[in-house]
Amino acid sequence: MLRPFLIKAVSASWGSLCLVRFTPQRMMHSRNKKAMEFIAKGWSALKEVDRVIDYCELNDKRLIPLLRTAKEHFELALEVDNSNTHARYWLSKLHLKYHVPGACKAIGAALLVEAAEMGDPDAQYELGCRLRVENDYVQSDQQAFYYIEKAVDQLHPGALYLLGSVYLSGDCVKQDVASALWCFHRASQKGHAGAAVAYGSLLLRGHQVPESLLKFNVKRAPLEKSRRSVRYSDLNPLEMAREQFEIAAKAGSDLGFKWLKRIEEEEKHLLASQATEPVAA
Repeated sequence: MLRPFLIKAVSASWGSLCLVRFTPQRMMHSRNKKAMEFIAKGWSALKEVDRVIDYCELNDKRLIPLLRTAKEHFELALEVDNSNTHARYWLSKLHLKYHVPGACKAIGAALLVEAAEMGDPDAQYELGCRLRVENDYVQSDQQAFYYIEKAVDQLHPGALYLLGSVYLSGDCVKQDVASALWCFHRASQKGHAGAAVAYGSLLLRGHQVPESLLKFNVKRAPLEKSRRSVRYSDLNPLEMAREQFEIAAKAGSDLGFKWLKRIEEEEKHLLASQATEPVAA
């Protein structure tokens, strides 16, 4: 007689335990969702500012309503979820870049550092760039590269391109073209136009693809070859470069279009010269 009641009681107690256990996760998910809604609204207002800001003064009064809307929504997102790094990052941009009422450079810098320390790749990249170029009297390269490398670890395209440029030029580090190619390759995979152009131009100059990248080009190797037998000689640098320039052109890069046009003209010239050569008897 007691068995049904015991089963019911145990089920109820387990249900309450499950509720206690999973409610924080549900609450966290709810906070994240609400915060992202606020961020989306703030970001939408900020994109509208970016759309017209090139055609007016930075402190144009007509931008103030949009800037206030963006600022309020990013602040609301932080009130809902104080651990949200995206809200911190975008709010820091408002304080540092835009003429929003109540803007404060110190607050913007603090928010940017917090977002970077909390792991936001956009914040890490921007903080690294600011430390690298905005401190004429402070040797901050080490700090800058610390944050840039953190962003690279998360495959941030801008950070990958910047680190690749540093390796290519040998600025502050030992020149390493192979590492530069790796960075440019991974950035171009994410649609970074500058990285795609840099990667393609290096291929045309005869630089060999690092072994670590050959696995990404297995599909270009003959079908009868195994994955491990892919070598640089199996690849076509011209076709690989063309693909990179197409990525850049797709992203709207003028250099991408120019390189594609140049390759096309060179191919036409080569075909024309071959057609005029006398055939050996």
